Amino acid sequence: MNPATKAAPALMAQGLYKRFVRKDQPPVTALDGVSLTIYHGELTALVGPDGAGKTTLLRLAAGLLPRDGGALEVLGIDVARDPQAVQDRISYMPQRFGLYEDLSVAENLDLYADLHGVTAAERAQRYPVLFEMTALGPFQRRLAGRLSGGMKQKLGLACTLVRQPELLLLDEPTAGVDPLSRRELREIMLHLVRDQGLTVFLCTSYLDEAERCSRAIILHQGTVLSQGPPQEIAQLAAERCYLLTPRAGESARGLQAQLLDHPHIVDAVPDGGRVRIVRTEPAAIGVAADEPNDPMRSHELQAVRPRFEDGFMVLLQRVARREQAAPITVTHPVRPDAQGGAAVRVEQLVKRFGAFVAVDHISFEVQRGEIFGLLGPNGAGKTTTFRMLCGLLTPSGGQLRVAGADVRTAPASARARLGYVAQRFSLYGPLTVVENLEFFAGAYGLRGEHKRARIHWALEQFDLGARAQATSAELPGGYKQRLAMAAALLHEPEILFLDEPTSGADALARRAFWRRISALADQGVTVIVTTHFMQEAEYCDHIAIMDAGQVLARGSPGEIRALAGSDSTPEPTMEDAFIAVVEQARRGLGRDGREVAA
Repeated sequence: MNPATKAAPALMAQGLYKRFVRKDQPPVTALDGVSLTIYHGELTALVGPDGAGKTTLLRLAAGLLPRDGGALEVLGIDVARDPQAVQDRISYMPQRFGLYEDLSVAENLDLYADLHGVTAAERAQRYPVLFEMTALGPFQRRLAGRLSGGMKQKLGLACTLVRQPELLLLDEPTAGVDPLSRRELREIMLHLVRDQGLTVFLCTSYLDEAERCSRAIILHQGTVLSQGPPQEIAQLAAERCYLLTPRAGESARGLQAQLLDHPHIVDAVPDGGRVRIVRTEPAAIGVAADEPNDPMRSHELQAVRPRFEDGFMVLLQRVARREQAAPITVTHPVRPDAQGGAAVRVEQLVKRFGAFVAVDHISFEVQRGEIFGLLGPNGAGKTTTFRMLCGLLTPSGGQLRVAGADVRTAPASARARLGYVAQRFSLYGPLTVVENLEFFAGAYGLRGEHKRARIHWALEQFDLGARAQATSAELPGGYKQRLAMAAALLHEPEILFLDEPTSGADALARRAFWRRISALADQGVTVIVTTHFMQEAEYCDHIAIMDAGQVLARGSPGEIRALAGSDSTPEPTMEDAFIAVVEQARRGLGRDGREVAA
């Protein structure tokens, strides 16, 4: 990029300050002296933990909020002086874009074109480009409410591009969509920047997505920790990154749990059957003599190149106390008479909605005390399957036993032994944390001292005490996730269903979440989870991949990854495997739900 271009940035903030004052509550400083620069023709990522101020910054840039201090120019315009002039030249896609679900794809585009005064001639030129770019051409007459999550996001992006903006602001455009849709959206964004010269400012919770951008800006508690090329941020973890291989009979998840509390380790995550660690300081491999129980002493180590996520974690470790998320202690582990055997048995399960078959003769088993991942693209049938497992939907056919009960004949007795965290957390926004817990405890039939004891347990185990009187609507995403899971565990279920529980959560919240889940499984609780974060699938003992209502593949994470192995991809990731399995099935191959595991 030439100096002239850099001298006229697309967005520039100097000492930007924003504070929110709410009645009967202490004020919240969302942005505290933020200074940053976005250059023309670049894709820039904005990342940071929940509550860092990311959405506030985008809304200020879009002229939707007034600043309380500092300077902010967008396309050379002072946003505070003339927000309309900025809005005439930019497009903004918020986290929940306003699609009209009773209108078709084409009608949604027409609506936004009308709002922006796009002429008929401009539409005739623009629409074919948008339909080709988003692959929505064949679905122009389909109602937006009938689109999959990924298609809705692509339609939302098309609506923001119905006119040709000079700057595009995107707030979590890939949150809640599957890896295939994420890849398609990422390719669209790269096309906009590379081929059309558009400037894109992207807020994302996917750190691998940020790594592909020209620049990254890291926010924490309203301040900028770092900004620059992702490769430079990755170098903060240089000579600190290793892969540890579990010993025979040891799981990557178990090894990771040991490493999380190690004083010399910043981060530890399962990675391709091994555990990727980031040390606090560059150091030779080895441990001090006074640390004989260090798990690094007896494990094979391999030094690896740092990635953006590693540098991100090093930065956060410098300024924030890492949330240890102490493993949950179950008051009453799974009863002895319930040990052994399958916790869930599904045989030829079918669900029809009229002529549409949402779940098409699927079969699988989940053993007690294991973590089972149900993966698939948006619209694959995962949530429908979940709702049948929980007794919330009646199957159209097949056999379904959960916690030893036939869900079709005894749904009430089965549900009493289940916990369920829905895709959209079923919390009551106007109620406080304590009031939400009291409501769910009552719904589960808890009374008196037992109810009070369980609520105390939930506040303590999920570190919610300091926010006990805050309404759930005011909680950051990570705390909403904690509260939803605490509510689901109040009645001490044997089986916990988690439907996209970490969608939109930041990296720190996801790590804390999985530590709690692993602890539950170690104490006999069976966990069944759906997720679009393929890295999270590495925490599972077994996995099933679904698409179009069918099970395409089943097995351990290692067995699933092996499906994508090739000369060009000798060490495939879970995302590689997911995409390979689904794309092969969509080409008409392998739709027999083949079993990978013996």
